[in-house]
Amino acid sequence: MDIHEYQAKEILSSFGVTIPRGGIVYSPENAENKAREIGGSKWVVKAQIHSGARGKAGGIIVCNSPLEVAQATDKLLGKKLVTNQTGPEGKIVNRIYIEEATDIEKELYLGLVFDRSSESIMVVASTEGGMSVEEIAKEKPDTIIRSKIEVAVGIQSFQARELAFGLGIDPELIARASDTIIGCAKAFSELDATMVEVNPLVISKQKQILALDCKMSFDNNAMFRRNKVSELRDKSQEDEKEVYASDRGLNYVSLDGNIGNIINGAGLAMASMDMIKLAGGEPANFLDVGGGATPEKIVKAFRLITMDKKVKVILVNIFAGINRCDWVAEGIVQALEKIEVKVPLVIRLAGTNVEKGNKILKDSNINYIEASTLEEAANKAVAALK
Repeated sequence: MDIHEYQAKEILSSFGVTIPRGGIVYSPENAENKAREIGGSKWVVKAQIHSGARGKAGGIIVCNSPLEVAQATDKLLGKKLVTNQTGPEGKIVNRIYIEEATDIEKELYLGLVFDRSSESIMVVASTEGGMSVEEIAKEKPDTIIRSKIEVAVGIQSFQARELAFGLGIDPELIARASDTIIGCAKAFSELDATMVEVNPLVISKQKQILALDCKMSFDNNAMFRRNKVSELRDKSQEDEKEVYASDRGLNYVSLDGNIGNIINGAGLAMASMDMIKLAGGEPANFLDVGGGATPEKIVKAFRLITMDKKVKVILVNIFAGINRCDWVAEGIVQALEKIEVKVPLVIRLAGTNVEKGNKILKDSNINYIEASTLEEAANKAVAALK
């Protein structure tokens, strides 16, 4: 789960990371008042969407008066902002963050991610802040510093100091820089984050170390124990169909092709995607109904798949272990009684109660193409496109 910049800053601030003064607003009038409340002579108006590269897309505006802040807010609110991370569909700006401008002396990069290969938290830092980590790795790989944090132990003070020294920070600021790195690491591990990125982390001309821009992502599977974090979710920034699916206990991933997929299990989904591509097709999505797919769940799955206008063929691929093929078959029949499916439907059932499942389908009046293996199902789905 992703959150907005201002939410990430509030979290990091609670872990001792210094951030510029700022506040969230929802109207130009609020923005003007917030600028006066913050004080100073220069402000930054920042569109809050779940994407980086907002500056290049016109989503960050520097202003010299509260009136300019109001005008900039009016310009951004309700706008669809397209960045190189949002895709061509962009994201709507529903809230604005007003922040005091910072006199920057030096920009740095600090990121933390979970490294599955070493089963540790990887801290990545660079003297080249303001660039994406991909650009840094490509253009200035020598500036990147890495440090592994053992999950069971947590970050140690010496590790934070080593990173700070590696960034060339003045000796008088090493302690403050170490506290900032430790704060980010604690926020990462104590809140089940999957990514914390502070870019840029700046040293101001007043010798402060500030998190000027932040991104945080969290493990969805841990949100049941992170109520405060889960309350930060902004569904308006997420794919509409993925939100519909997650709210109904389904896992849905949107892709670019034209074959819709209703599958149980992530492994079978991956195998099905590979087989479709091997057969010369392109998946439009995959919808994982999980291990306990009831008829009601299958109905919801069909409702969701048919919402995707890209879908020209639907492939149902179920390998029932805990699940039962007769439940799935009942769900398919119920779904097609309620939902008009205008595209070819390929169904492959295997596993528990497969004979019952196939009998239910054959005894019904639904129009479908039967397949007995994954390869056959993929080939028939691709052939049905022609």
